[in-house]
Amino acid sequence: MYFLYLQSSESRRITLVDSRPEYIYEFKPLIPEMMAKVRRVLVYLSKENSLPRCVEFVQSITGHFAGCHDDRVMVSCVLEDNKFIVSDREAEDIRKTPVLLRRPSFCPFKHLSVSEASMLPLDILDRGVDVGVAVLLQSANQKVLLTRRASSLAIFPNVWVPPGGHLELDEKLLDAGLRELREETGISLKPEEFSSHMLGLWESVFPPMLSRGLPRRHHIVTYLLLQSTQTHLQLQDRLCPEPREVSGCVWVDPSLIRAIVSTVDGAEHSGKAPANLPQTVRVTEVCSDGALLTSELPVSVLLNTAPPEGPDVERISTGTKYALELWLKAMETGPDSTSTQQ
Repeated sequence: MYFLYLQSSESRRITLVDSRPEYIYEFKPLIPEMMAKVRRVLVYLSKENSLPRCVEFVQSITGHFAGCHDDRVMVSCVLEDNKFIVSDREAEDIRKTPVLLRRPSFCPFKHLSVSEASMLPLDILDRGVDVGVAVLLQSANQKVLLTRRASSLAIFPNVWVPPGGHLELDEKLLDAGLRELREETGISLKPEEFSSHMLGLWESVFPPMLSRGLPRRHHIVTYLLLQSTQTHLQLQDRLCPEPREVSGCVWVDPSLIRAIVSTVDGAEHSGKAPANLPQTVRVTEVCSDGALLTSELPVSVLLNTAPPEGPDVERISTGTKYALELWLKAMETGPDSTSTQQ
């Protein structure tokens, strides 16, 4: 089932139209006074050189450019005046960064029906689409740092992801990534200690599947690669994670990453892990008081896939698998030289 999103420039009325004309639902407009109170960096869209407009919460950004069926598309992005503007490549200019945008095949906004959209509360509908920044920190000996989100977090608890969070007002993408890395892991990098590249964009929704509930959050996550001049052991010595956000840290190498990206969330037949993988991987557990303990985690936990229903499981997020896949390709071909100093 597919929709058209119709917007009246005078009334700011949003209408979702089903392929059957008898199904029409109108959302209450966002009052200008309410808009003035929104102090977040949101996603804006520009297609075929149109003026950028703020994305509606229920609209799939990937679908806007790629169509209803495709889940990946090349776009351009630029951060201007606290607006994260995503556009088609024909509209790009020298300031904009061409990058791959992707969503999972089970993205809720790809499958959301008119009746399901009508059940979303107004405070959710009025949110727009937030901007997140996540950092793949690569050590000099080619290992990548992942963190397990604390069990108390409202979104994706106990899921393994790179350090990251929301882009704040008047921040550049790289500055946001460095800040989140410092706040979550305690690792503060100086300019001479790393190089940076943009890997890709991911359309993230929580809950990640309609079978797990109606959408409550909608993000575009910018994945940045930070290549450190230090080994993972040197960086490990600098770890001081924030226990309210991080419950564990692990360094993963290319062989394990290849196994991780072979497990595809939402697929009937996921990839098979290589037989030569170790049974466990060493992780740093973060206690509630901030103390660090070393333990062994079964590798099978990192190969878990997202369940379509019931309680979630400890696993690596779908977006993280996408970023790690891009990282593997960057290792083979060399990362794009595009600067992330936006």
